[in-house]
Amino acid sequence: MRIVPAILTDNPRDLKRMLAQAETFTDFVQIDFMDGQFVPSKSIAPEHLAQIEMRIGWEAHLMVEDPIGYLSSLKRDRLERAIFHWEADPHPESVISAIRDSGLAVGLAINPETTLSQFEDVVPQVDSVLFLSVHPGFYGSPFVAEVLDKIREFRSRFPSAVMGIDGGVALDNVGRLKSFNMDYACVGSRIFRHDDPRKGYEEFVNALG
Repeated sequence: MRIVPAILTDNPRDLKRMLAQAETFTDFVQIDFMDGQFVPSKSIAPEHLAQIEMRIGWEAHLMVEDPIGYLSSLKRDRLERAIFHWEADPHPESVISAIRDSGLAVGLAINPETTLSQFEDVVPQVDSVLFLSVHPGFYGSPFVAEVLDKIREFRSRFPSAVMGIDGGVALDNVGRLKSFNMDYACVGSRIFRHDDPRKGYEEFVNALG
Protein backbone atom coordinates (compact mmCIF):
# COMPACT_ATOMS: atom_id res chain seq x y z
CA MET A 1 0.00 0.00 0.00
CA ARG A 2 1.38 3.37 -1.03
CA ILE A 3 1.23 6.44 1.22
CA VAL A 4 0.13 9.54 -0.72
CA PRO A 5 0.63 12.86 1.12
CA ALA A 6 -2.52 14.99 0.80
CA ILE A 7 -2.28 18.78 0.70
CA LEU A 8 -5.28 20.71 1.98
CA THR A 9 -4.98 24.46 2.55
CA ASP A 10 -6.68 27.75 1.76
CA ASN A 11 -3.41 29.68 1.87
CA PRO A 12 -1.35 29.94 -1.36
CA ARG A 13 1.87 30.47 0.63
CA ASP A 14 1.22 27.31 2.62
CA LEU A 15 0.54 25.45 -0.61
CA LYS A 16 3.96 26.42 -1.94
CA ARG A 17 5.63 25.50 1.37
CA MET A 18 3.90 22.12 1.61
CA LEU A 19 4.80 21.23 -1.97
CA ALA A 20 8.43 22.14 -1.30
CA GLN A 21 8.39 19.91 1.80
CA ALA A 22 6.79 17.04 -0.11
CA GLU A 23 9.46 17.19 -2.80
CA THR A 24 12.03 16.10 -0.21
CA PHE A 25 10.35 12.77 0.60
CA THR A 26 7.90 11.71 -2.14
CA ASP A 27 7.39 11.78 -5.89
CA PHE A 28 3.58 12.08 -5.79
CA VAL A 29 0.97 14.07 -3.83
CA GLN A 30 -2.73 14.69 -3.79
CA ILE A 31 -3.93 18.31 -3.82
CA ASP A 32 -7.43 18.95 -2.47
CA PHE A 33 -9.75 21.51 -4.03
CA MET A 34 -12.89 22.58 -2.16
CA ASP A 35 -15.43 25.14 -3.34
CA GLY A 36 -17.30 25.87 -0.09
CA GLN A 37 -20.47 24.42 -1.64
CA PHE A 38 -20.02 20.69 -2.09
CA VAL A 39 -18.22 20.76 1.26
CA PRO A 40 -18.50 23.56 3.84
CA SER A 41 -14.85 24.61 3.59
CA LYS A 42 -13.06 26.43 0.80
CA SER A 43 -9.48 25.73 -0.22
CA ILE A 44 -6.97 27.07 -2.70
CA ALA A 45 -8.26 27.46 -6.26
CA PRO A 46 -6.68 26.18 -9.48
CA GLU A 47 -5.18 29.60 -10.24
CA HIS A 48 -3.06 29.40 -7.08
CA LEU A 49 -1.03 26.65 -8.77
CA ALA A 50 -0.37 28.67 -11.88
CA GLN A 51 2.90 30.23 -10.70
CA ILE A 52 4.25 27.12 -8.96
CA GLU A 53 6.65 24.84 -10.79
CA MET A 54 5.51 21.27 -10.17
CA ARG A 55 8.53 19.00 -9.69
CA ILE A 56 6.60 15.90 -8.62
CA GLY A 57 3.56 14.06 -9.92
CA TRP A 58 0.15 14.87 -8.44
CA GLU A 59 -3.53 14.17 -8.53
CA ALA A 60 -6.38 16.64 -8.05
CA HIS A 61 -9.11 15.69 -5.58
CA LEU A 62 -12.10 17.78 -6.66
CA MET A 63 -14.46 18.20 -3.70
CA VAL A 64 -16.56 20.61 -5.75
CA GLU A 65 -20.03 20.87 -7.25
CA ASP A 66 -18.70 21.61 -10.75
CA PRO A 67 -15.80 19.22 -11.39
CA ILE A 68 -15.82 19.90 -15.14
CA GLY A 69 -15.46 23.62 -14.54
CA TYR A 70 -12.53 23.06 -12.18
CA LEU A 71 -10.96 20.65 -14.60
CA SER A 72 -10.78 23.28 -17.32
CA SER A 73 -8.81 25.60 -15.00
CA LEU A 74 -6.33 23.06 -13.62
CA LYS A 75 -2.63 23.38 -14.28
CA ARG A 76 -1.65 20.30 -16.27
CA ASP A 77 2.06 20.22 -15.45
CA ARG A 78 2.75 16.72 -14.02
CA LEU A 79 -0.95 16.19 -13.26
CA GLU A 80 -1.74 12.48 -13.58
CA ARG A 81 -5.25 11.95 -12.26
CA ALA A 82 -8.40 13.94 -11.54
CA ILE A 83 -10.73 12.57 -8.85
CA PHE A 84 -14.36 13.70 -8.71
CA HIS A 85 -17.12 12.81 -6.27
CA TRP A 86 -19.95 10.54 -7.32
CA GLU A 87 -22.25 12.70 -5.18
CA ALA A 88 -21.32 15.93 -7.00
CA ASP A 89 -22.86 15.30 -10.41
CA PRO A 90 -26.03 13.42 -11.41
CA HIS A 91 -24.38 12.56 -14.72
CA PRO A 92 -20.98 11.07 -13.82
CA GLU A 93 -20.45 9.83 -17.37
CA SER A 94 -20.05 13.44 -18.57
CA VAL A 95 -17.38 14.10 -15.95
CA ILE A 96 -15.57 10.86 -16.82
CA SER A 97 -15.56 11.84 -20.50
CA ALA A 98 -14.23 15.33 -19.72
CA ILE A 99 -11.39 13.93 -17.62
CA ARG A 100 -10.48 11.35 -20.26
CA ASP A 101 -10.57 14.01 -22.98
CA SER A 102 -8.02 15.94 -20.90
CA GLY A 103 -5.65 12.98 -21.11
CA LEU A 104 -5.89 12.20 -17.39
CA ALA A 105 -6.67 9.09 -15.40
CA VAL A 106 -10.14 9.13 -13.83
CA GLY A 107 -10.64 8.71 -10.10
CA LEU A 108 -14.06 8.34 -8.46
CA ALA A 109 -14.40 9.48 -4.83
CA ILE A 110 -17.12 8.08 -2.58
CA ASN A 111 -18.45 9.77 0.56
CA PRO A 112 -19.02 7.68 3.72
CA GLU A 113 -22.80 7.61 3.44
CA THR A 114 -22.91 6.46 -0.22
CA THR A 115 -23.65 2.76 -0.66
CA LEU A 116 -21.96 0.42 -3.13
CA SER A 117 -25.25 -0.21 -4.92
CA GLN A 118 -25.47 3.49 -5.79
CA PHE A 119 -22.19 3.73 -7.70
CA GLU A 120 -21.18 0.18 -8.69
CA ASP A 121 -22.36 0.62 -12.31
CA VAL A 122 -19.80 3.41 -12.79
CA VAL A 123 -16.81 1.48 -11.44
CA PRO A 124 -15.84 -0.20 -14.76
CA GLN A 125 -15.64 3.26 -16.37
CA VAL A 126 -13.00 4.70 -14.02
CA ASP A 127 -9.36 3.96 -13.24
CA SER A 128 -9.57 4.08 -9.45
CA VAL A 129 -12.00 4.47 -6.57
CA LEU A 130 -11.17 6.57 -3.51
CA PHE A 131 -13.17 5.86 -0.36
CA LEU A 132 -13.60 8.80 1.99
CA SER A 133 -13.35 7.52 5.55
CA VAL A 134 -14.22 10.94 6.98
CA HIS A 135 -16.90 13.47 6.14
CA PRO A 136 -14.86 15.57 3.72
CA GLY A 137 -13.79 19.17 4.07
CA PHE A 138 -11.42 19.43 7.01
CA TYR A 139 -7.98 18.21 8.09
CA GLY A 140 -8.15 15.94 11.11
CA SER A 141 -11.79 14.78 10.83
CA PRO A 142 -12.67 11.59 12.76
CA PHE A 143 -12.39 8.22 11.04
CA VAL A 144 -15.73 6.63 10.03
CA ALA A 145 -15.12 2.95 10.75
CA GLU A 146 -18.30 1.79 9.01
CA VAL A 147 -16.66 2.60 5.67
CA LEU A 148 -14.51 -0.51 6.12
CA ASP A 149 -17.56 -2.75 5.62
CA LYS A 150 -18.20 -1.05 2.28
CA ILE A 151 -14.53 -1.44 1.31
CA ARG A 152 -14.62 -5.14 2.13
CA GLU A 153 -17.72 -5.61 -0.01
CA PHE A 154 -16.21 -3.54 -2.84
CA ARG A 155 -12.98 -5.56 -2.89
CA SER A 156 -14.91 -8.80 -3.06
CA ARG A 157 -17.02 -7.44 -5.95
CA PHE A 158 -14.15 -5.76 -7.82
CA PRO A 159 -10.99 -7.73 -6.92
CA SER A 160 -8.76 -6.05 -9.50
CA ALA A 161 -9.93 -2.45 -9.07
CA VAL A 162 -7.44 0.19 -7.91
CA MET A 163 -8.70 1.33 -4.53
CA GLY A 164 -7.62 4.06 -2.11
CA ILE A 165 -8.72 5.46 1.22
CA ASP A 166 -8.66 9.08 2.33
CA GLY A 167 -9.30 10.54 5.76
CA GLY A 168 -8.49 9.66 9.33
CA VAL A 169 -5.54 7.44 8.35
CA ALA A 170 -3.28 7.20 11.40
CA LEU A 171 -0.32 5.16 12.60
CA ASP A 172 -2.62 3.06 14.76
CA ASN A 173 -4.92 2.01 11.89
CA VAL A 174 -2.76 2.07 8.76
CA GLY A 175 -1.69 -1.56 9.23
CA ARG A 176 -5.31 -2.68 9.43
CA LEU A 177 -6.15 -0.68 6.31
CA LYS A 178 -3.37 -2.44 4.43
CA SER A 179 -5.03 -5.77 5.31
CA PHE A 180 -8.03 -4.71 3.20
CA ASN A 181 -5.79 -4.82 0.11
CA MET A 182 -5.86 -1.06 -0.34
CA ASP A 183 -3.61 0.18 -3.12
CA TYR A 184 -2.94 3.52 -1.48
CA ALA A 185 -3.84 5.68 1.50
CA CYS A 186 -3.93 9.48 1.54
CA VAL A 187 -2.51 11.11 4.66
CA GLY A 188 -2.78 14.84 5.27
CA SER A 189 -2.54 16.45 8.70
CA ARG A 190 -0.51 13.64 10.27
CA ILE A 191 2.24 14.40 7.76
CA PHE A 192 2.04 18.13 7.17
CA ARG A 193 1.26 19.11 10.78
CA HIS A 194 4.08 16.93 12.06
CA ASP A 195 7.07 18.86 13.45
CA ASP A 196 9.07 17.28 10.63
CA PRO A 197 6.81 16.32 7.66
CA ARG A 198 9.50 14.09 6.16
CA LYS A 199 9.69 12.14 9.43
CA GLY A 200 5.90 12.01 9.61
CA TYR A 201 5.79 10.45 6.16
CA GLU A 202 8.54 7.97 6.99
CA GLU A 203 6.70 6.87 10.15
CA PHE A 204 3.74 5.80 7.98
CA VAL A 205 5.97 4.01 5.48
CA ASN A 206 7.75 2.18 8.31
CA ALA A 207 4.44 1.26 9.94
CA LEU A 208 3.55 -0.67 6.79
CA GLY A 209 6.69 -2.78 7.10
